[in-house]
Order: sequence, then structure tokens, then C-alpha cells
Amino acid sequence: MSSRRPLLGWLLIAPSLIGVTCFLILPVVLAFVVSLFRWDLLGTRTFLGLDNYASLLSDGALANSLLVTGVFTLISVPVSLAIGLVLATQLVRALPGSAIVRVIVVIPWVCAPLALGVVWKWILQPSVGALNQILGVRIEWLTDPSLALPAVAFVAIWQNVGYISLFFQAGLSRIPGSIYEAARIDGANAGQQLWFMTIPLLRPTTFFLAVTQVVASFQVFDMVFALTGGGPQHRTEVIASLIYHEAFEASRLGRASAVAVILFVLLVVITVIQQRWFSQRITYDMS
Repeated sequence: MSSRRPLLGWLLIAPSLIGVTCFLILPVVLAFVVSLFRWDLLGTRTFLGLDNYASLLSDGALANSLLVTGVFTLISVPVSLAIGLVLATQLVRALPGSAIVRVIVVIPWVCAPLALGVVWKWILQPSVGALNQILGVRIEWLTDPSLALPAVAFVAIWQNVGYISLFFQAGLSRIPGSIYEAARIDGANAGQQLWFMTIPLLRPTTFFLAVTQVVASFQVFDMVFALTGGGPQHRTEVIASLIYHEAFEASRLGRASAVAVILFVLLVVITVIQQRWFSQRITYDMS
């Protein structure tokens, strides 16, 4: 029986292993291979070695997209986590109407980002948009270079805050009430309980949400494409938009694959840094 257990284990994980290999590992390898060539999807491939990477590093487009994506992440992720935590602290109290509020805040997350982008593009239209009609002023939300990226980040926050609040609510439900009772007896107010007890005990949940939200923000495309298409003046051209432009508009699949490989390496580095930072500050024992 002991000799059969390894074989049984491999058979049990085979379906997932095949999916991971075909849809995660193999595309990364193929992207790196294609990044070594000049290829327009139709003609012959020309081997260039690392020339695509050298041209990207000397080109301002990659630096601009990295900067735009970084600013977008710094705006959307911390604000989404903060609002989601505040909302979760209210939902976990099970006040009247909490179930309805929970459904309402989750609806944007389950909707297609492209559809949400189209709807919000209409809402933010300068002349006939619903928001400007309510405010009674004309504001170029999506065409003003200084407002376009914050507007896109706002839509991303609005979409993700319900998803984040549900995870925080699950984390809050695991914290024993006796901990808060002891804190109240010791004279801790609501703010002290939140800062010194709730937030530290929610670090496992925060770690998961921080990693997944950062990865998602670096891969955002369809909502940005629907809202601004990367404009104005490339102020909202995130990395995924640059990959789309290089592959399907400029027909430079090699350069697009090089950008994708750089994005993959960058996400691995960021994830490792987050894991190292949280690993020393996480506790899973709430007994």
C-alpha cells in the first residue's frame, strides 16, 4: 500500500496539475521564447535575442506604463482595503438591512469590468454624463490628463470594495468576542480596539487581499480600455494596455511578449516582498 500512495497522490492532483501546466506555466515559457524574436503574427520570425528587452528599457513607453500602473495601484489598493475594512466592521454587526447592503456592494464585483467601464464612461461624460448633470458643472473626468487616472482608480475602488469587505467580514467573524470583552473591561475604546486588536488579527486576511489586489491592479486592462483606451496623452496606459498596443495595434508580438515577461517577473518580486513583510507579522492563533 505504501508504494501505491505516491502514485495515487499524483493521480489525484493530475487534473489540477494539467491545468496549471497548460494555462499558467506553458504560456509563460512561450511568452519568453516569443520575446526573443521579431514577429508580426503573420510573417516569418527573426531571432533578435534580448534586443526587444533592450529596446523596451531604452524606450519611454515601458517606463511610463510602469509608472502609471504603480500610481494606479497605490491609489486603488490601499483605499479599497481601508473602505472594505470599515464596511466589513458594519456588516459584521448584522444590523437590519445588512443582507441587502451586502448584496448591493458585491454586485459591481460580479459584473463584467468591460460593461462597467462602458457604463461609467457614460456617467463621466463631460456634456451629457450623469455625474456632471448632478454637479451642475462641466468636468473633463476622462480627458483631462490630471483627472483621468484618479477617475479610473475610483471606478476600480467602487468595483472591488464589496469583494474586499466580504473577506474582511469573514476574518472578523473568526475573532473571538471574548477578546473585545476583555479589551472593554481594560478600558479600550472603539478606535483602540480597531488599531491594536482588529487590524493585527486580520493580517492573514489582509495579506491575501493585498497580494491578490496588487496582482489584479497590475493586470487591469478591460475597464481601462473601455474608459480611456490608455489616453489622454498615455496618462492611463497601464502595462496591459501597452501589451495590447504592441501586439495588436503595432503588430510587434515580440516586444509585447517581452513586456509580459517583465510584468511576470515584477509581480513575482512584489509578491515575494509582500510575503516576507507579512510573514513576520501574521498570527493565525486566535484562541
